[in-house]
Amino acid sequence: MVSIAELLVAVAPLVTIAVLMVGFYWPATRTMPVAWIVAIGAGVYWGMNTQWIVAASIVGFITAANILWIVFGAILLLYTLKETGAFDVISQGFASISEDRRVQVVLLVFLMGSFIEGAAGFGTPAAIIGPLLVGLGFPPLAAVVIALTGNIMAITFGAVGTPLIIGMIDIFENVSHIQSAVTGQAGYASVAVWVGEIGMWAATFHVIVGILLPFIGVAMMTRFFGEERSIQPALEILPLTLFAWFAFAAPYWLTATFLGPEFPGLIGAMVSLFVTVVTLRAGFFLPDEEWDFGPQSTWPEHWIGDIAPGESADEKPAVATDGGTTNTGRSMSLKLAWMPYVVLASLLVLTRVWDPLADFLTRTLVLEWTNVLGTGLGESIQVLYLPGAVFVFVHLLTIPLHGMDGQDVKNAWIETTEKIAPAVVALLFAVATVQIMLQSGDAIGGNGMLIVLSDSMANLTGKAYPFLAPLVGALGAFLAGSNTVSDILFGTFQYGVATEVGAPHTILLGAQAVGGAIGNLIAVHNVVAALAVVGLVGEEGRVIRLELIPLMYYAAFTGILTVLFSYVLFPGVF
Repeated sequence: MVSIAELLVAVAPLVTIAVLMVGFYWPATRTMPVAWIVAIGAGVYWGMNTQWIVAASIVGFITAANILWIVFGAILLLYTLKETGAFDVISQGFASISEDRRVQVVLLVFLMGSFIEGAAGFGTPAAIIGPLLVGLGFPPLAAVVIALTGNIMAITFGAVGTPLIIGMIDIFENVSHIQSAVTGQAGYASVAVWVGEIGMWAATFHVIVGILLPFIGVAMMTRFFGEERSIQPALEILPLTLFAWFAFAAPYWLTATFLGPEFPGLIGAMVSLFVTVVTLRAGFFLPDEEWDFGPQSTWPEHWIGDIAPGESADEKPAVATDGGTTNTGRSMSLKLAWMPYVVLASLLVLTRVWDPLADFLTRTLVLEWTNVLGTGLGESIQVLYLPGAVFVFVHLLTIPLHGMDGQDVKNAWIETTEKIAPAVVALLFAVATVQIMLQSGDAIGGNGMLIVLSDSMANLTGKAYPFLAPLVGALGAFLAGSNTVSDILFGTFQYGVATEVGAPHTILLGAQAVGGAIGNLIAVHNVVAALAVVGLVGEEGRVIRLELIPLMYYAAFTGILTVLFSYVLFPGVF
């Protein structure tokens, strides 16, 4: 029987994060080090000695370094293409297909936003798509609300699979009872193979529930920002939203099932972008009449911030959409602008499916620390195999491909460093905090903090818990502002509850992966960042209230599916 004192100590690090970030609006850079200190205190109470606490923290730091290497490479390539003007050529190419705002939302928010999420992740889609929409004439508040809504399906897999690779594979491989159950009782070849199946279930949830996602983005715009305040204009392009969903969902699910968690968002978006653009250019699914916002003079003041609609957020002139001169003065075709991402996708797939190359990369330049401080814990960084290396390689190829000079390269590195710097401290201490909680059981030869929390939750909710699994994942992302950190915080917790209530671990963790994605809709840091880039800081409350609509839709239907899958349709899944 768990004592009240044990329960309070076990939950203390998570409560610290919630209170400081949500209650006091502290940034993660300040919150996570405090949570780590609280976790150390909890570990001491639990009976962990100094050796185990330090070793767990070191393993956490190394795991965080894996995340940061991927994120650094992804953001470096993104800012490289922004510096050359290629990203503007790509974006304006989509915007030129139709002046109808509804069509622009489908192309730029659902499809382009999903592509950026699959390539870079970590809040970049809203921060990039939001200003682009404002530049096209969207009200800034509408741009933020819509940009946050559109790429939920891709968030689960983040930047080339980071949430599942780092948030689950790396974590579960360091939890002895999970690893032994997966490779022993369940018969999987490795934890990585099992997490690949978790990704397939997460994609299955998304494909079913996400059928209305493009429509919801358009409907949010027409209902809350349209002159008529109605979803009727959204219904008029329902065929386009369903077509774009299908063109994305089919390759997305197939990729998650057969290639693994690195590529679903990236390949799904690339295929759908091509298919949908070709279809629209052929004249199919275009609305008979173009829809636009009402006159700007009728807009409420809180819709508009420091950047006027129609004005570029970075005050650069418009770019050519079908080839010509970019905002940097370079001549660039749409094909040349896309080339780095085409090379990136090809190399990422090649490094995962061509075994000789994969073996070489996994064995070369591996930084490893085994048996840290004699505890048996260990972690490594496969520098060349992690996607960060591919991103950096494509960045180097882009320098001559797009004719970058030394100043361009310098600017891209400076912008990347500034973007990633806040994430360094936050991730280092967030993952270290979780590792202390995870290893608290092995350190004392008994139940750890997360096992205690899992047992308590199972006793409280019983068989009804699977319905709540997506909301738990959403809570993690809301607290930490990251799907990856949500998986790190609650993946082992969800596994423990699944064991206690007799539900399939794989399905509940698939629901966790979906929940972490929908929690990004209301993550305070994401909302603030999205508002900041359109000059509208201070409207966080309005945005979060509106984002609760798609969040509750997604959480409710994913919860229902989780119950059906767990107890009715697939109860035999591990």
